[in-house]
Amino acid sequence: MFSMPPANGSKPAAPGAAPGAADIVKDSTDRAFMADVIEASADVPVIVDFWAPWCGPCKQLGPIIEKVVRAAKGAVRLVKIDTDANPMIASQLRVQSIPAVYAFFQGRPVDGFMGALPESQVKAFVDKLVALAKQAGAGGGGAGEMLEEAFAQAKEMMEAGDLQGALDLYSQIMQAEPENAQAYAGIIRCLIAAGDLENAKQMLAQAPEAIAKDKELANVRAALDVAEQAANAGPIPELMEKVAHDPNDHAARFDLAMALFAAGKREAAVDELLEIFKRDRTWNDDGARKQLVKFFEAFGQTDPLTVKTRRRLSTMMFS
Repeated sequence: MFSMPPANGSKPAAPGAAPGAADIVKDSTDRAFMADVIEASADVPVIVDFWAPWCGPCKQLGPIIEKVVRAAKGAVRLVKIDTDANPMIASQLRVQSIPAVYAFFQGRPVDGFMGALPESQVKAFVDKLVALAKQAGAGGGGAGEMLEEAFAQAKEMMEAGDLQGALDLYSQIMQAEPENAQAYAGIIRCLIAAGDLENAKQMLAQAPEAIAKDKELANVRAALDVAEQAANAGPIPELMEKVAHDPNDHAARFDLAMALFAAGKREAAVDELLEIFKRDRTWNDDGARKQLVKFFEAFGQTDPLTVKTRRRLSTMMFS
């Protein structure tokens, strides 16, 4: 959901640590948003002020909100983001006009307002956040939930065909957590989906030792194997025509399944293999079922399509 890595490699203060004056109010970027806001908000509420140099109301609000935040003496922090230089987070939060102020606590947005407010209202806004933090006992755990949301969004981006967006998000997670197997595998999956199999293979070979044997990497290794197998499957329209002409041309249907997989049409690919199995489960030494097993490894054993297809396959086997 949000941009994650600190661009300068800095880390947020440990929970409970007293922030220095420079930490209470700071400028940030799209790339540093995860560290400066999401991770930092596990400790205390973090207010994000979206502004731009040309914005008159921003110039009115800026000094007021800085004054009120500094007066809170570390009970809240302020992060300022220039939307001209860093448009991504503002776009993801659907900021329509500036100044726009969002407050985050324990990894999630909890309050906000638009436009320049008088000091009394800004103080009331900050006091409310301080009270919220006290009530929650300054607990943590929100950053982990936010990470899960980021992975979910990256997956949605891939399914929608936004490979660059997914790649950027996985890369940002990796910058924050260099040994995150799920993010590393996600980058490779983006490369596979883009047809860049050579770079995918190279990245898989160079996986950090700490995650090289992780199940995420095993799944993506299977996905790469299937993608290489599918790379020369042939044009989908021609294969569809062959199958339409002879529904028992299992070789053509198998190639069609692989071509559909290569095109990102996972469920359609599965359907074609199931159709082969339904018509002749012994074809090519049980080739359709064996290929489905490879698909399951590529998708991951808990992927909804894997679960659904296993159920369908089991029904066919025992019917």
